[in-house]
Amino acid sequence: MTATTTTTTRDTGSTAPPSHGGRRRAPLPVLLLVGLGVLVATVLVTVTIGPADLAVGEVARSIATHVGLDVVPVSPLHDAIVWDLRLPRVLTAAAVGAGLALAGAVMQSLTRNPLADPYLLGLSSGASLGAVAVLVVGVAVLLPVAAFAGAMAALVATLALARSNGTLTPGRAVLAGLAVSQLAAAGTSFVIFWTATGDSYREILSWLLGSLAGATWASVAIAGIAVLVVGSVVVLAGQRLDAFAFGDTAAAALGIDVDRTRWALMTLVALLTGAMVAVSGAIGFVGLVLPHAVGALTGPAHRRLLPVAALAGAVFLVWADTLARTVFDPRELPVGIVTALIGVPVFAVLLRRGRGSAWT
Repeated sequence: MTATTTTTTRDTGSTAPPSHGGRRRAPLPVLLLVGLGVLVATVLVTVTIGPADLAVGEVARSIATHVGLDVVPVSPLHDAIVWDLRLPRVLTAAAVGAGLALAGAVMQSLTRNPLADPYLLGLSSGASLGAVAVLVVGVAVLLPVAAFAGAMAALVATLALARSNGTLTPGRAVLAGLAVSQLAAAGTSFVIFWTATGDSYREILSWLLGSLAGATWASVAIAGIAVLVVGSVVVLAGQRLDAFAFGDTAAAALGIDVDRTRWALMTLVALLTGAMVAVSGAIGFVGLVLPHAVGALTGPAHRRLLPVAALAGAVFLVWADTLARTVFDPRELPVGIVTALIGVPVFAVLLRRGRGSAWT
């Protein structure tokens, strides 16, 4: 393997994708500290935004009270607004944004496709079909379970179709995912056409476009645990993801079991995406745009890219959801509309500038 194909980092001895331009980048601890600081500030500030007039200090004191610290309590009304309404929604948005950004970065690496996103294998359409099926029969309490089951069913169908001739490759998986996605989308449309009546149309449409309006502490738990558990595993697999940048042959030469690693990570991404879709609906562009935008700051090495992308995704979706719930108050936009309105121009700029051979 020539020096032009591989770059070995001196500090870890690991193999990393080639960087472009030799630009000196900020150390990872600095990026993480800055990202965490921005995320904490974002959470505190966005919880104050809304019809009720709150201060950052009140938000901090409400949180401190509930975690057992001895502080001056806020009024019961403001405490309920913070703890029961706004904070669960903001934290759910942060967890979903982090999860989608992580999933997008992993999918783009595994498929070596810069246009890959977390929904590439039909997960979003499968989750939508499961969710709509319970919404139209009025059992909304089962929505997270049904959405997660739909995403997993779509993954199984995609992998089964991709392996139909005995060979499982990234290209076949993507094509199979597109087919399963179209089938699930057709099923969703049929269920809506055949059974939805009255106000159920509005509820279904809101979910299909992505919404965090119904977020609770249960939503925080589902999304947060998925991000912490699955996210930790994929971040630890960063060096293996770096090897995929050189192709399957090069990755195998570096001692990686290519098939097992790829499909194990794809399954983890499916689990992560299913959990995110289950609590938020289908939110686009976060997993597609954020890894590219963050990559310009961190470089291509996944041990740097993945944690910073997760923090950036969390901050981005919290602000996008804040815009969705406040810009047209008292009416509320689905957050998927806001992410698309922001994501499309940003992606167009990234596409115009290009980022090396990955875009060509």
